[in-house]
Amino acid sequence: MLDIPLLLVIIIFTALIFDFTNGAHDCANAIATVVSTKVLSPRTAVTLAALLNLVGALLGTEVANTLGSGIVRPEVVAGSHILVLAALFGAIFWNSITWYFGIPSSSSHALIGGLMGASFAHAGLESLNFLSIFKKIIVPLLASPIAGFIMGGLLMWLIYLIFAKVNRPLVNRIFRKSQMLSAGVMALSHGLNDAQKTMGVITLALLIFGRIETFHVPLWVKLACALAMAAGTAMGGWKIVKTMGHKIFKMEPVHGFAAETSAAMIIGCASMIGAPISTTHTITASIFGVGSTKRLSAVRWGVAGNLIIAWVITIPASATVGALSFWGLELLGGLF
Repeated sequence: MLDIPLLLVIIIFTALIFDFTNGAHDCANAIATVVSTKVLSPRTAVTLAALLNLVGALLGTEVANTLGSGIVRPEVVAGSHILVLAALFGAIFWNSITWYFGIPSSSSHALIGGLMGASFAHAGLESLNFLSIFKKIIVPLLASPIAGFIMGGLLMWLIYLIFAKVNRPLVNRIFRKSQMLSAGVMALSHGLNDAQKTMGVITLALLIFGRIETFHVPLWVKLACALAMAAGTAMGGWKIVKTMGHKIFKMEPVHGFAAETSAAMIIGCASMIGAPISTTHTITASIFGVGSTKRLSAVRWGVAGNLIIAWVITIPASATVGALSFWGLELLGGLF
């Protein structure tokens, strides 16, 4: 019989719940545009996203390495068995709040915030790897939505130039088919970046508990996280689909193709260098960039303001809950 501490089992289970909520919360990133433009039915779109999220989750570990060893210093937090659990509580709390209100905030930054808050509560500022946080978290946090906006706008202008003399019904027929491909690539890139974040925190927990000697992601962790995210994706996130697909501006298939393709390129590049960027920030900014080429008044900029507020407070809010959870779990330490 395997001698596995109960607390480690609870942490792994909680991490997989977070991965499930991530899939349910962020599936809108991959399918909002393809559903809102009526290229695919919601059921077909969710099935496609779930399958490709599963495949994407198995394609790399660079982001997992950043989450597990690039935010906190493993040697400083090694003695804290409750740290990862507290971080997950912070992330799940923020995911649940934003999912309930249909706000497309970042599950990635909720997890990062929870981990930072719990680490600070355990060992203060010395537990945080500030150089890595700046290079792999802060810079991509700022750059990815800007890149998404610019890339979405440029790609849309390029499409306008190429198809300037083609009648509109034909353009929409062309991009109805093309958007199925772009939605698939977006779902694949989402799984590649987002599922790795949970792999990272589970691997960090295994390291803290002495189950592995060096930071490497076991195969069973990859499979468990990939399946949990795919299951969450299958649940859908229809409130967020409505916000991203309808409230920003009225999209047609050509707009969906441009937004998805732009976002997928940025997310794929970030995944290769191990940057845990927000797929939500990136695809939403791409949608705004695409919409602004139609005409500035076509975009509901008030929605943008509300989303930016949510983005700004995500890390501080989840960090606060992560720290409070850590202190609460410390009080209950005798139970573990």
